[in-house]
Amino acid sequence: MVGAYILIQTKVGFSDEVTRETLAVEGVTSSEAVTGPYDVIAYAEARNLDALSRQVVGRIQQIEGISRTLTCPVVHF
Repeated sequence: MVGAYILIQTKVGFSDEVTRETLAVEGVTSSEAVTGPYDVIAYAEARNLDALSRQVVGRIQQIEGISRTLTCPVVHF
C-alpha cells in the first residue's frame, strides 16, 4: 500500500463542500479543512502510485471548487 497526503487549494467558499466530497472518494481515509496556503488536506491510500494517481487523485481533481492539488506520497526510511 502507498499512502499520500493531498494538499488542496479551493476557490473561495468551497472548502466545506470539498472536504466532504473528498472524503467520499474511495481510498481517502481522512479529509480536513485547514488554514494556511492550502484549504483542505486529505490522506489517501492505494495499492501503488499508479492507482493512487488515477483512482484517487484523478477523482479528487474533478471535484467542483478545487483550483489546485499537491500530492505528497509518504516515504518510509
